[in-house]
Amino acid sequence: MNDLKAAILLFITFTVICGGIYPLAVTGIAQAVFPRQANGSFISGKDGKEIGSVLIGQPFSDPQYFWPRPSATAEFGYNPAASGGSNAGPTNPDYLKIVAGRVADLRAGGITGPIPADLAQASASGIDPHISVASARLQIPRVARSRGLSEDAVAALVARTTEGRQFGLLGEPRVNVLVLNLNLATLQP
Repeated sequence: MNDLKAAILLFITFTVICGGIYPLAVTGIAQAVFPRQANGSFISGKDGKEIGSVLIGQPFSDPQYFWPRPSATAEFGYNPAASGGSNAGPTNPDYLKIVAGRVADLRAGGITGPIPADLAQASASGIDPHISVASARLQIPRVARSRGLSEDAVAALVARTTEGRQFGLLGEPRVNVLVLNLNLATLQP
């Protein structure tokens, strides 16, 4: 009986600590130190309405916008509630057909030359908000033509919105597609 009482007491104690005190402390620290990130890193439009997060990719298919990395999330693309990849390998015939279809769509959109992998293959999360700088540069002619802008102006915008390596050494330079597409509105034809 003493063992049962001790087990119940430990259960209640650790439930209060791990299920109440610890989450509240971590949430409080996050709100105090990193409030924007703790609240989802949302971006607001001109009217103040939240239109997305810099952490979650969004679909863009109009030629006037930069296209993001493809999504392989369940139910529909860019579904943050079902984040995950297809888990199909490079020898899977169905996966190869999907990638070939994406490449064909990019070619139909006017992209020529080698296509960076991040424009044809989904990320592991399926909601990656970034593309490589090479992928952004490859899309400059189409976006500039569709918007009636000079390629130099669009290239300058890509350069301004390019994020460097994390902490100066991790990863590769990248471009957040939502941020880039929102900034396209600042350019006048």
